[in-house]
Amino acid sequence: MQNGTSIEANKTKLDIKTDIKPKKKSALFKYWDLYLLMIPGILFFLIYKYVPMWGIVIAFQDYSVFAGVAGSEWVGFKHFARMFQADEFYSIFSNTLLISLYKLFWGFPAPIIVALMLNEIRHMLYKRSVQTIIYMPHFLSWVIVGGIMINLLNPSTGIVNTFIQFLGFEPIYFIADDSWFRTVLVASDLWKSVGWGTILYLAALAGIDPQLYEAAKVDGANKWQQTWHITLPSLLPTIVILFILQMGNILEVGFEQVFILLNPLVYNVGDVFETYVYRVGVTQGQFSYTTAVGLFKSVIALIMVVLANKIAKKLGQNGLW
Repeated sequence: MQNGTSIEANKTKLDIKTDIKPKKKSALFKYWDLYLLMIPGILFFLIYKYVPMWGIVIAFQDYSVFAGVAGSEWVGFKHFARMFQADEFYSIFSNTLLISLYKLFWGFPAPIIVALMLNEIRHMLYKRSVQTIIYMPHFLSWVIVGGIMINLLNPSTGIVNTFIQFLGFEPIYFIADDSWFRTVLVASDLWKSVGWGTILYLAALAGIDPQLYEAAKVDGANKWQQTWHITLPSLLPTIVILFILQMGNILEVGFEQVFILLNPLVYNVGDVFETYVYRVGVTQGQFSYTTAVGLFKSVIALIMVVLANKIAKKLGQNGLW
């Protein structure tokens, strides 16, 4: 009887195993189409993000184009020491950090506010029209946006200065005035990116259960109370994730924007890492030194992301990992 029972038990185990194998196989290929869609994105990051990381080694060499990476002399942290000893480095670092913080302070909450406002619009035609209008600047290149800003702020023919003169004040050369240049950078970036930034928040708002608002209305909550107790807590996970990602770009101001609007009169307030690397690395051929500067930026970005992620977790929010 015992042998018969053990044989039946073994058969049952074999049947279970044979049932599991097809399920595992089907689970592996169940979402093959989604994995196929991932291939272009994976190839993009491999080719343009991970493979070029091999070039970081030239930050520790006196790189020569003719000798190549393998034949260039290793100098250790020589270029990093030069970077911290250069007076212009600290000016560039402060310019980059200040402009980035200004953009973060004004640019990060702006899409949230716009998304909340659009979410309250009930006239769909008007809502879609506003969305289209504020999205459009995102699809314009910085060359076009820079040209628009230069024409608008022209001290003699620009509409802004025309209005200032109409009020009885002297015209201001915004692009060449070091007290206004950072404001121009932040304002133009805000105009170009706010509309596009609302997309994620509008998607998050669309996922909120309408029954929560209905229950709040029954309890007597007004619009502000509904926003404060339902909408914002529902948006908080999205806000935290995007804020952590934004901290990784704390030293990324944007090369195209600054390069187009920058001129020698505002180098003291507008010269940032991106333009400095271009000017010293590309035009002067100091590849090793500017690679060291870029590596310094990347390390700072990594530290900021890790810190922001830890702070978010300590505050009870879900981080990136």
